[in-house]
Amino acid sequence: CFKLLNRLLLIIGVTLLLAGCSDQTIEQPQSGAAAVGTAKGQEAPNFSLADMQGETVSLIDLKGKVVIVNFWATWCPPCREEMPSMEMLYRKYKDQGLVILAVNAEKDGKKLVKNFLQRTPYTFTILLDDDATIQNRYRVYGFPETFIIDRNGKVADRVTGAIDWTSDEVVELINSLLQ
Repeated sequence: CFKLLNRLLLIIGVTLLLAGCSDQTIEQPQSGAAAVGTAKGQEAPNFSLADMQGETVSLIDLKGKVVIVNFWATWCPPCREEMPSMEMLYRKYKDQGLVILAVNAEKDGKKLVKNFLQRTPYTFTILLDDDATIQNRYRVYGFPETFIIDRNGKVADRVTGAIDWTSDEVVELINSLLQ
């Protein structure tokens, strides 16, 4: 029993030591620069992805608009359930400066999304992140996960899980960001 405990403590110690040797770094903002990240108030990490037509969409080009970046997958039931309310929100506010970017993070996403859209068409922009680069940059580990980005390019809110995008709370937030 004593030998087992010693081995366990040794394994835990080595694991902690190796974890401390990671080459990951935390980006510190330069003097006067805004912190880039996915937490509220941080500047949203920029990205460029292809849409379903093969056109490149870059987040930085959307500064001045309120942008909803939604990470989803065709196989995800909660993702599919929230999309109709996202479509309603988009149609209501697109002329006032709301943009929805639905980032699909599946291998072979173009084929899967094309089949999905034939059954359930949406008018907001769908982007393809086949290698999950942007999903990883935004530290998204489950679907759906959504970032609401204000006109200045800062994360205003982060939503984990599916929601009703036409709820009073969401509409109030979008209205305040569009003002």
